[in-house]
Amino acid sequence: MDFLSYFFMDFVGQLQSPTLAFLIGGMIIAALGSKLEIPDAIYKFIVFMLLIKVGLSGGIAIRNGNLIEMLLPALFAVVMGILIVFIGRYTLAKLPNVKTVDAIATAGLFGAVSGSTMAAALTVLETQGMEYEPWAGALYPFMDIPALVTAIVVASIYTSKKRASLDEELSKQEYLSKQEYLSKQSVAAGEYPSKPEYPTTRQEYRSQQRITASGYPSKQPEGVKIWPIVKESLEGSALSALLLGLALGLITRPESVYESFYDPLFRGLLSILMLIMGMEAWSRVSELRKVAQWYVVYAVVAPLLHGLIAFGLGMIAHYATGFSLGGVVILAVIAASSSDISGPPTLRAGIPSANPSAYIGASTAIGTPIAIGVGIPLYIAMAHALMGG
Repeated sequence: MDFLSYFFMDFVGQLQSPTLAFLIGGMIIAALGSKLEIPDAIYKFIVFMLLIKVGLSGGIAIRNGNLIEMLLPALFAVVMGILIVFIGRYTLAKLPNVKTVDAIATAGLFGAVSGSTMAAALTVLETQGMEYEPWAGALYPFMDIPALVTAIVVASIYTSKKRASLDEELSKQEYLSKQEYLSKQSVAAGEYPSKPEYPTTRQEYRSQQRITASGYPSKQPEGVKIWPIVKESLEGSALSALLLGLALGLITRPESVYESFYDPLFRGLLSILMLIMGMEAWSRVSELRKVAQWYVVYAVVAPLLHGLIAFGLGMIAHYATGFSLGGVVILAVIAASSSDISGPPTLRAGIPSANPSAYIGASTAIGTPIAIGVGIPLYIAMAHALMGG
């Protein structure tokens, strides 16, 4: 009963909070056909300000804290980033009318982290006075990068195997056609078929070796290069801002500018970002209609499931190392979130064959509102219930 009361109060509080209120407001005015537009440059600036603030606070906390305490939560963040991709690969990808590559890209986006959703969770925790480790925001890249890398690698392996299978089938058909043609050629009187020439170059020799035991040409799938994927993810605007703030907080002493400039602006900028995301979410609904309806089911269920798994891992860290319940909530929230900044461009480049309407529509139109409106109150209510116990 305590859990339900905590969840109801937190859910109602979220509806009244600027975080979700501005998100819903953005969706409503977009649905009403409003022509309101916020320039992309302002959007990018707001995202930069929010993430560099989170990075600064994390860097300062790490500099003044104990790195050993971070190890287990960081490990669990990595595990969640990878696990979420495989959950999508073997659930969403198996559903009717869902293309495997689209499902993998969607799972990768849901495994990656939304900086705005994390910022919303941090604001709610501060409003409710729930303590958490200041470095908890630095768990962002530990989940974000492994998820994107895993998704792109899994998609590349799948497409390579599919391409190799198709090439082998085509080569087999071509080989059989050629053999059938040669068998029909009559040998002129007194003449014999010419003996095949031996390879004269190394390239010809190697091309002739591409014959399998069954007698048909084969093509080996190309290997997937991991570093370019990691590099592109690190160079993304979201992670760059977060890691810059983290480095400045670690190496320098930015407490004065942090307290006088970044911290006071945080909540106001977050409310504007939520308004932008609400309008963007509504615009993506029409794109989501173009793909299988199973994406809607996945976008509703997956954030909550991912968050619950991460909450369980966070509780292991809580009992093992003293990781705070507020930190457990943050780990659950970033697992429930889906990337809205760095993820889409990374996946567009890494999995070009995937349909952006599927993974961006599922994430922005449904996944983000579920993670913020239901996920944050749910995990906070669970933490309150445990504290009450």
